[in-house]
Amino acid sequence: MPRRAVVGDLPTPALLLDLDVLERNLDRMAERARALGVALRPHVKTHKCLEVGRMQLERGARGITVATLPEAQAFADGGFTDITWAFPLVLGRVAEVVALARRITFRVTVDSVAALEVLGASARAGGVEVHAWLEVDSGHHRSGVDPHSAASVSLARRLADERGVAFDGLLTHAGHSYHARTRAERAAIAEAERAAMVAFAALLEGDGVAVPAVSVGSTPAMSAVERLDGVSEVRPGNYAFYDFMQVAAGVCAVEDCAVTVLASVVSHQRGAAHVVVDAGALALSKDPGPQDPALSRGLGPVVSGLVGRRLEPAVQVRAVSQEHGMVGGETAGDVEERFAVGERIRILPNHSCLTAAMFDRYHVVRGADVVDEWVIWRRR
Repeated sequence: MPRRAVVGDLPTPALLLDLDVLERNLDRMAERARALGVALRPHVKTHKCLEVGRMQLERGARGITVATLPEAQAFADGGFTDITWAFPLVLGRVAEVVALARRITFRVTVDSVAALEVLGASARAGGVEVHAWLEVDSGHHRSGVDPHSAASVSLARRLADERGVAFDGLLTHAGHSYHARTRAERAAIAEAERAAMVAFAALLEGDGVAVPAVSVGSTPAMSAVERLDGVSEVRPGNYAFYDFMQVAAGVCAVEDCAVTVLASVVSHQRGAAHVVVDAGALALSKDPGPQDPALSRGLGPVVSGLVGRRLEPAVQVRAVSQEHGMVGGETAGDVEERFAVGERIRILPNHSCLTAAMFDRYHVVRGADVVDEWVIWRRR
């Protein structure tokens, strides 16, 4: 009988997904959504993985959210039938939207007359009905209509009346919740997001525009929100994996982080305060991590050992080039006689969503055992 694969056998760099931690994270968020009385439509841009998405559906998720059309196509091919593309409509790709709407319940977001006109005309020409959310700016100021503007009310009315388009309701993303430093700040942002959306829905209803649903939510907001009255569904994504950014912000503990990058030490020069590993920008990304210098761990802290989640106190990724990573401490003593050439180390990503998008597959582990490999659908 062949020996079971273990983490130390894997070629590097490799992306490790701890199944025990993942299951715990998915269970916790599913229960949180139930307790708050809302449906869960997780954002799969974090993991881009059919197996993880199916685990979320098994735990009661209403459907899924994607960031790109290729994600939507991959998950539709994988049997998912209710998908929201939470990104401003790309007018040059509306033909693909119509094609997906023939296969599944496909929901897009619009925040302009131009997008609505192209969507409606294409849907009618294709003989299909495309579902659409009106995206609202609830404080992030990236995209979405102003909920206090008369033009936004007019656009909502046009959307509700557009032939070929089914008006799903209002959608927002309080992305500024990722910059909150305390639970109280996250709770305040979450409540402001909820209040803005509920107030705009009431305004539309009072003007004769029925609002079928309200969709909000992010991982930081869901970690602190106290009530979701008037909200229909939430769309957190990062919670499946978490990462060091979420640890530094107090959203989760290190033990909640489900993905790490396995790398090999490839160079260690005598007297140097760093070693070189085979995980650079194309494995870790260049996300700088927490903005607060007191919380920063460079481009990612190093995890002690090949299992567990204890962080090395002084050692971190100091710099990256395309394929090289420089891992070190403050002095040569932090790495001397500890990280020999050929040794494997694990790195906790600053941003798990970007890191996952750098790899083609997860090596799924329970403890030190490699139990499966799952494809990451990161095509463009």
